[in-house]
Amino acid sequence: MDFAFPQELEEFRKEIQTFVKQEIPDDWTGVDEDANPETIRPLRKKLSDKGWLTIAWPKEYGGMEAPHLQQLVFNEEMAYNRVPAADNAITMLGPILMMEGTDEQKATFLPPIANADVRWAQGYSEPGSGSDLASLQTRAVEDGDDFIINGTKIWTSGAHHADWLFMMARTDQDAPKHRGISFLLVDMKTPGLEVRPIINMANIHGFNQLFFDNVRVPKRNLVGEYNRGWYVGARLLDFERSGVGRSAGARKTLEELVQFAKETNWNGQTLSKNPTTRNRLADMAIEVEVARMISYHIGWLQSEGEVFNREASMGKLFGSEMTQRIFQTGMSMMGLYGTLSKGSKWAPLQGRVERGFLTSFSSTIAAGTSEIQRNVIATRGLGLPRG
Repeated sequence: MDFAFPQELEEFRKEIQTFVKQEIPDDWTGVDEDANPETIRPLRKKLSDKGWLTIAWPKEYGGMEAPHLQQLVFNEEMAYNRVPAADNAITMLGPILMMEGTDEQKATFLPPIANADVRWAQGYSEPGSGSDLASLQTRAVEDGDDFIINGTKIWTSGAHHADWLFMMARTDQDAPKHRGISFLLVDMKTPGLEVRPIINMANIHGFNQLFFDNVRVPKRNLVGEYNRGWYVGARLLDFERSGVGRSAGARKTLEELVQFAKETNWNGQTLSKNPTTRNRLADMAIEVEVARMISYHIGWLQSEGEVFNREASMGKLFGSEMTQRIFQTGMSMMGLYGTLSKGSKWAPLQGRVERGFLTSFSSTIAAGTSEIQRNVIATRGLGLPRG
């Protein structure tokens, strides 16, 4: 692995930074998790027009056919500046459709994703199937040219704003656990599909529960082989678990905490002179760089056409636990002020640490728990036997 980016990628990074300065207000603090995505749509359209949303995609689908490392540089700069440019359609569904989709599916679904014209949600978890996802029970039964879906999905992020859903459903009740599952694409406007909100402890409506009551899905929306959708869905998880966003976002938060420490006096002493604070910030600086290097390594593996299954779990495991630790550090620095929410004039950093602390609890659960990631690293990375 080369730890230096080629000169042309550094020039591209500067081009992105210039774009951000021109298009993003100086007081920009990002978009709240519960904000309507339409608020960011004009900016995403500008990024799409430049071809940046899908840099590494083939040109026929709206991409630039650029190296994966160029996509990584773009994703890093966007995450650092808290611009939600990429979404699950770009980072997860798109690559899977290119690998597993039919020509019709690629032509139908990929261009609207690249053009930022459509929003997707992910239907994986169920009330009784989270970490043990292969135990899912939502059924899809064949009926002529359609599947009829019945069941429920939960923790479906952004479903209340989504146009389409990619999901896994059981299509053979008698098959072994990891067989008999198919990967389907569902129009969210289909009759019988109900979306109910789930409000988390940060008072954010990001999650939803979906209810399927005889929802008809055309068989042409089956991605990959019938009854072998588990392997399509599992491969998609590698894209979900990888990425440089966690380390870039943490680096931005760390810089803000360092500045807060320099500017804040507790009991007549600048917080930055407190040995405990200095040590914790130094520890977090090291962790951020470790997460960053793991992400760079995954990007390099992609650029070389290598499989990055265990590395994706490494990045997700370390990055999600690091996210929790950095907000715990911020809360310890701010004391009771850290519990104040956005909107309070006394809330440090406009309440971002309080919100980040509350939402970080789910980071070691979403996209596969830390226990699942450790199992993947142990079995597929170290070759250890299953327990």
